[in-house]
Amino acid sequence: MNKVEFKNITLSYGSNVVVKDFSLSVGNGEIIGIVGPSGCGKTTIMRALCGLKKPDTGEIYVNGTPFFSKEKRANLAPEKRGIGIVFQDYAVWPHLSVYDNIAYPLKKKKLAKNEIDREVHEALTQVSMLGYEKYMPSQLSGGQQQRVAIARALTSSKDLIIMDEPITNLDAKLRESMLVEIRLMQERLGTTIIYVTHDQEAALQLCDRVVIMDQQGNINQIGTDEEIIEHPANQFVFRFIGVSNFIPVKKVDGKYCLHLDKDYVYSNEEPNGWVEGNVEMGVRPMDMVFDDNGLIEAQIVQAVFLGNMYNYFVRIGDREYRLQRSTLDSLDGKDYKVGDTVHLSFINEKYYPIEGGSAC
Repeated sequence: MNKVEFKNITLSYGSNVVVKDFSLSVGNGEIIGIVGPSGCGKTTIMRALCGLKKPDTGEIYVNGTPFFSKEKRANLAPEKRGIGIVFQDYAVWPHLSVYDNIAYPLKKKKLAKNEIDREVHEALTQVSMLGYEKYMPSQLSGGQQQRVAIARALTSSKDLIIMDEPITNLDAKLRESMLVEIRLMQERLGTTIIYVTHDQEAALQLCDRVVIMDQQGNINQIGTDEEIIEHPANQFVFRFIGVSNFIPVKKVDGKYCLHLDKDYVYSNEEPNGWVEGNVEMGVRPMDMVFDDNGLIEAQIVQAVFLGNMYNYFVRIGDREYRLQRSTLDSLDGKDYKVGDTVHLSFINEKYYPIEGGSAC
């Protein structure tokens, strides 16, 4: 049995339909990411799961129990759903100590004092915050406050937790460590986590599967990080996930050309995945490579060393594109500098029809 089932959920605010016929199954003990641009409805869907927003149509089940069903006239009260929630802005009560913040859901359940102590101790252990029970939120760093928020979610439910942009307000180093801590905690407890974010990189790093939504609230793809990066379902997914170059291309006299200020032949044979009509090539910066045998000539206009890779901008005709080269690849002894003329080839490129007309 799946942990969570959304079946044909439609949600709207007045006449504005946010999501229509949304369906999704979340496995037991899975971390699933819901990713999409701001305004696509991902937070609204979670509000419906928590009972804070009533759907217009459809059904929501958790462990087989109907949390909402218009047909069955079921709409379980939010406080009875037993879902832990972690928000972007920590949402810890500033006037309560760490202990009292975490104990709050337990006190609402009217548990005995010794049970509350045991649950708080266990939650603090899971987030590596033992010894901070008497601290006030103002005495904690942002990362520590978010750990308190996660611990409080655990006392609400070790079974199902929603995390809505939980690391956005942290600096880069803390974001990285929090992702590791969330994964380790989930593996220890087997908690099902729905991770809502617009940060596709964090979702790909943390989640077992990722749901990609577009601006209209439609699911475009559900898959693992490898499936989404290597086999994007469509052009939207390719554009939304990671950095990409899009180059207009065309077939001229049996040859395949970059269609820029003029046509630049890059292949004498039909590329894999070629489509007819007005076409553009999508290619990741790591799949745009320096190649002495490449047919495309370019000039390096910028080069930056980023530690694990080199980041280049190269000019082809009248346009510039990003190329990335791993530090390991740079051990071939070739030194590429600003101003150098280089030759390029493409690997793993994708081809998409250009929406609405001509390639240039």
